[in-house]
Amino acid sequence: MLHIVVCIKQVPDSREIRIDPKNNTLIRQGVPSIVNFYDMHGLEEALRIKDEQGARVTVVTMGPPPAEKGLKECISLGADEAVLVTDRGFAGADTLATSYVVARTIRKIAETWGPVDMVFCGKQTLDGDTGQVGPGVACRLDLEQLTYVNKVVQVDEENRKVRVHRLLEDGVEVVETSMPVLITALKELNKVRRASLSGMIRAARYKPVVWTTADFPDLERAKIGLKGSPTIVAKTWVPEVKAVKTKMIALDTPEAAASELAGELLGHAELQTVLEA
Repeated sequence: MLHIVVCIKQVPDSREIRIDPKNNTLIRQGVPSIVNFYDMHGLEEALRIKDEQGARVTVVTMGPPPAEKGLKECISLGADEAVLVTDRGFAGADTLATSYVVARTIRKIAETWGPVDMVFCGKQTLDGDTGQVGPGVACRLDLEQLTYVNKVVQVDEENRKVRVHRLLEDGVEVVETSMPVLITALKELNKVRRASLSGMIRAARYKPVVWTTADFPDLERAKIGLKGSPTIVAKTWVPEVKAVKTKMIALDTPEAAASELAGELLGHAELQTVLEA
């Protein structure tokens, strides 16, 4: 049976994010957290594979204790196990330090529940927007990686092959590679399901596995948290709000409206020259 790991992250709800005008930082207090929605599409694809051909799905996140809520949501949808990696030592991690800890966690998951065949991540997170953690984990674990996937065509467990469509700027690329593989999911990949009543009951009773730095005795402390994060935010600011002059055009016919709009855009004198020409 396939073993699929899904990496998720609890992020501030982008619809509720506000900026402190004095220090130009995100106001997180009072802002609800949600599971990064790209990650949810990765979870949905893992669950579809589980439904169609059988698989064990393990969800993992690195974050503070409240991130347990996001893991429970994944359990309610059909994930088998959930792991929360939390410790003050992990705080302040950038994408480099995060990918290091997540990769080590996936190794430990493989030791605990069996070899990992596939890893799903979202293409990026709503708060960081870098798209670096997934590929970073793949490099650290020496996995094949398929990024920006908008369709999983085939998962051939017997021949250890995966075929997908990658959405590029100029078209779609059809790629086939071997397992183990890491896939980063786009929102076009699928439609996320709703939790069933039995799933919600299971999630309410479920307690995620919690691992701290003590569970990784050979972890290199210089590679985690702030010490392991070379990224520095030098400056943040809020874009200046500029007033925009607007004018409503409401005329009886489309032709009259188009003429009035063209006159506003080109200037009445220039429009007259165009019409006469």
